[in-house]
Amino acid sequence: MIHELRIYHCVPGRLPNLLRRFETITLDIWKKHGIRQAGFWTVAIGDSNQDLHYLVEWESLAERDQKWGAFQADPEWIAKRAETERDGPIVASITNMILQPTAFSAVR
Repeated sequence: MIHELRIYHCVPGRLPNLLRRFETITLDIWKKHGIRQAGFWTVAIGDSNQDLHYLVEWESLAERDQKWGAFQADPEWIAKRAETERDGPIVASITNMILQPTAFSAVR
């Protein structure tokens, strides 16, 4: 199992828009493509309360490439993402990491 950590750094004031988009649009499209989320977090105490952190689970990098590519090219996603950004971008930048568990990790 591979875990991908993605951190979306929002345009100031736009985090509620991003959360709404995930809850009402993105997760349904992910289900269609078989993308599995392991959890979502916002920052209560830390550097920025305008960030969304989440983990995605993959069986392999090949699965990630296939499913993420299909999601990104999905016409429904492209249209709905554009609709949610008609007042401007929501995400300023994205940090993305493929995590590797340690030998002593409870998650493998």
